[in-house]
Amino acid sequence: MAQSTAPAAIGDSEFDRDTSVRARAGEPGTYDAELSEGWTIVSAINGGYLLAVAARALREELPHPDPLTITAHYLTSAQPGPAVVRTQTARAGRSMSTGQASVFQYDEHGDEVERLRVLTAYGDLDALTDEVRTSARPPEMPGYDACVGTESAPENAPFVGSTAIMDRLDVRLDPATAGWAIGAPSGVGAIRGWLGLADGRDHDPLSLLLAVDALPPTAFDLGLKGWTPTLELTVHVRCRPAPGPVRISLTTRNLAGGLLEEDAEVWDSADRLVAQSRQLARAPRG
Repeated sequence: MAQSTAPAAIGDSEFDRDTSVRARAGEPGTYDAELSEGWTIVSAINGGYLLAVAARALREELPHPDPLTITAHYLTSAQPGPAVVRTQTARAGRSMSTGQASVFQYDEHGDEVERLRVLTAYGDLDALTDEVRTSARPPEMPGYDACVGTESAPENAPFVGSTAIMDRLDVRLDPATAGWAIGAPSGVGAIRGWLGLADGRDHDPLSLLLAVDALPPTAFDLGLKGWTPTLELTVHVRCRPAPGPVRISLTTRNLAGGLLEEDAEVWDSADRLVAQSRQLARAPRG
């Protein structure tokens, strides 16, 4: 989807509203949230969006502003509707704090069911040094205008018309990694593309947690179709991203036992590696 003509500012976008949390009176460390159906894949809440909700609650709880590393285990599938985030500070130091959080929803009997459990370290990205020593390079891919958006996908492409999250994202895929959409996957296990938010909001550390899980899964490029649920996701946020869409490279090197790993690199408009992640997911069964 194309970006709006009046970009939303950070703090005033759909992503910010839909990841907002409210402190529960009389229960320290407990926050109420409303998981929006606008961030679903088929009927399930996207894992990156759910992680961003938990991370926003942890930002309220911990003395430092930014997630530096965050690991999440997905216990059950989250659905649109009310949720509760329970947080706890494990340690608060001068430059870094450690915390944990769990996201709960209610079943048909009114009992709490845990959806997500998170352990994280927060710090201040602006206080980190500028030194960079890296062999990593931005992904080789065409520019934004030469990549393909969801409007170009055929009607029978996986998830087309059944995933609300795509209306909230500005995704432009590298044509070399989009063959799966026309029934011609490469078999390599790679997806590359540009990602912005559809309302034009620039990325920040919390939206990077969404970004690592926002592109189509690499399972599609392996010739598999269907839902690829995340079991565990670890994200490292390296620096605050520059304005503009980010470039994302996803790769999978090993599928075995019905499970696959997916590695992500996220690069900003200044050619900086702003986030990295690895997740373990269940391969589609179809």
